[in-house]
Amino acid sequence: MSTGEARARAADITRDHDENFPVAFMLAPRDVRDDMRAVYAYCRVTDDIGDAGVATPDERLEALDAWEAGLHAAMSGDGDDPVLVAAADVIRRRGLPVEQFERLVEANRIDQRISRWDTHDDLLWYCAHSATPVGRMVLGVLGIDDARSVALSDATCEGLQLVNFWQDIRRDLDERDRVYLPREDMDLFGVSVDDLRAPAASPALRELVRMEVGRARARLVEGAPLRAMVPRRVRHDIAMFTAGGLWVCDSIAAQDHDTIAARPAPGARGRAGMAAGVAWRMLRGGRT
Repeated sequence: MSTGEARARAADITRDHDENFPVAFMLAPRDVRDDMRAVYAYCRVTDDIGDAGVATPDERLEALDAWEAGLHAAMSGDGDDPVLVAAADVIRRRGLPVEQFERLVEANRIDQRISRWDTHDDLLWYCAHSATPVGRMVLGVLGIDDARSVALSDATCEGLQLVNFWQDIRRDLDERDRVYLPREDMDLFGVSVDDLRAPAASPALRELVRMEVGRARARLVEGAPLRAMVPRRVRHDIAMFTAGGLWVCDSIAAQDHDTIAARPAPGARGRAGMAAGVAWRMLRGGRT
């Protein structure tokens, strides 16, 4: 398979998935845009393997092992999966640490072994596998590796991962039997797993979610200055990640922190509104 064919398939995967946060980078140079799509496709397929509903945890672990082995084969020029061929090409050309790609696979292995979390710090450890590697991949494509930018990226990615957890409390439990709300926090507010199965969130659960969303928001705000540290042509895209996360925080708050009864999601119209708002604030020199 040629690299061009592999990259075309990665672009198809990017277009086919509807997410909270855009990955278009439409104003970026073409090579950057193509590399971002290849990275996104790798991340998307890796997560799909880890979440495959028809497979058992053991089968998913086997599939993840094969996926990681396929990445290494592609790095050696022997790969045949288009997504892995495209990702390997990005890794080689940009000099990206393959460890970041491996950590994402490990995050999905962790999901097969751990379905409940004890503390918030444990959850941040998980984010160091599931979320922050993605931000570091993006920075790598942009040729950025200074400590300040990496720290801001990590904060942004942690915030995005956390708010995604609180957006999907019911879905994660019903579809994957996973509870990301830390046990110590649930105990503090007197919330049980049975409360997560109710038709709507109890007052105690709403207060718990309020606290967790506040933590996510703080990380997103902390990471927001990253926008000013990237090339001008991608600042809007980087700002949109923060804007998307804050939109979810605001939407959860607008539902009185009940994501059991309804899951907030921006949709195409919501994303368009976020993009317009970010562009307006950037033109006026304001913060996102």
